[in-house]
Amino acid sequence: MMAAGIIAVCAVLLVLAFLLPRLSRHPQNGAQRALGTGARAGGKAPGLVGRLFSRSFHSSSRAVGRSGSAGRKARSRMPF
Repeated sequence: MMAAGIIAVCAVLLVLAFLLPRLSRHPQNGAQRALGTGARAGGKAPGLVGRLFSRSFHSSSRAVGRSGSAGRKARSRMPF
């Protein structure tokens, strides 16, 4: 369920970054901030479980950042 949510957020950010590059930064930062909070909370679990929880949130945050960046980069390459 969480994976589907992250994929949906990435898709929305990709489209938003392509259509409105400047206005896409605030939603991207908000999503990354929320995922960072989840990573910090998951990292407090003991041992290997904490690393696994934290890692999933970190990789999701990185995916959100990459999708926003890819949308803005694609927009800058357009001829219009």
